[in-house]
Amino acid sequence: MTDLMPAVHQPVAETWPTLARPRSNPVRRVGALAAIRLIAKDLPATINLDNKSYGLGGPAMRVHRSAAFLDRLGQDAGSGFGEAYLAGDWDPEPGTDLADLLVPFAERFSNEETRHLLPKWAQSLRWLVTRTQPGDQENDRAGARENVSRHYDLSNAMFSEFLDPTLTYSAAYFGSPDPTAGLGEASYDELNQAQLNKLDAILDAAGVQSGSRVLDIGCGWASLAIRAAQRGAWVTAITIASQQALLAQRRIADAGVSDRVQVALRDYRDQIGEFDAVLSVEMIEAVGERYWPVYFDAIERRLAPGGVAVVQAIVMPHERMLATRNTFTWVQKYIFPGGLIPSVKVIEDVTREHTGLQTEVLRHLGADYARTLRIWRNRFTDQWPAIADLGFDGTFRRMWEFYLAYSEAGFRTNYLDDVQLRFTRR
Repeated sequence: MTDLMPAVHQPVAETWPTLARPRSNPVRRVGALAAIRLIAKDLPATINLDNKSYGLGGPAMRVHRSAAFLDRLGQDAGSGFGEAYLAGDWDPEPGTDLADLLVPFAERFSNEETRHLLPKWAQSLRWLVTRTQPGDQENDRAGARENVSRHYDLSNAMFSEFLDPTLTYSAAYFGSPDPTAGLGEASYDELNQAQLNKLDAILDAAGVQSGSRVLDIGCGWASLAIRAAQRGAWVTAITIASQQALLAQRRIADAGVSDRVQVALRDYRDQIGEFDAVLSVEMIEAVGERYWPVYFDAIERRLAPGGVAVVQAIVMPHERMLATRNTFTWVQKYIFPGGLIPSVKVIEDVTREHTGLQTEVLRHLGADYARTLRIWRNRFTDQWPAIADLGFDGTFRRMWEFYLAYSEAGFRTNYLDDVQLRFTRR
């Protein structure tokens, strides 16, 4: 394979300056190739590179531009592999699903015995190719608004093309014994009911009924607020994504519950009042480690006597969180700036040490999230012509396909989980 292949994707340099090929460094390139050989020795996947195959077989990828691929890996271990996909340096072999290919890599991280892809001597050199989080992604009030806007204000129309009719952008709850079964046949039609199942499970856990005063922190496009209002609750829904807030208000009006739901463009730290239920769905991932105590303190202060809080959170194993919390990953660089996924243990520790809240894990939705993500990715691909008409280019498509597949692989292998937690005062 040569480095010039017209049929292979090439990003527009002016639009995607971060994907410019890094300066060639022979030492780093040799190191990257050595790392690939070490990783592939017992990896149930195949890496086809320079007419050679590495790995034990199984889902396969082909490297189109080997020099660029190795240069990216050698420069940045956290982002290089994903950036190489965005740049078109590699693709799954025809017939191989992208998430299926990423699963063997994710399994290495999720398995306690094999989660270190490299031997210890090689791990000791990771600092040479590992980046730390930049200071401009701080989650103070101004930074949080900028970070959240970069994702959630991308385009309401774009999100509308692949989410279900409720516009719920979090794990659905399918309720089946194995939600990952039959992923290839995962249907968009089943997603709407599964999202309603999730919303109802949260409202039930919080005891929301007619007359309840509800605070929805990080309300998204108001699916949970609308569902609560349809029970007769009075809802304050807050977000710091301005375009999201506008569509949320329109959806609330269309649902006929404007008299029961108030949407405010407001940081959770600035909310006042008391509520019978405080709800927050997959918002903690955008809070940042420094502000986790502030976030849970804000939840506690907003709870009326006898009130209940329910938080749905993406989580990862505690040891893995500790090992990666200061690194700058591909997801933080391209998808969720300022984001950090907590562990259940750190949530329990923070609430015990900084609040009077008692934590209870209600259910795990990791497998449900894998199915949700597969449906979103299939829908995103099916609706790509309409999304492209909104002004998004082919590199954006590859970025979102990789993000959705990468996330699916994480949930399928238990590297990631999604939990619903209930909080009451001790």
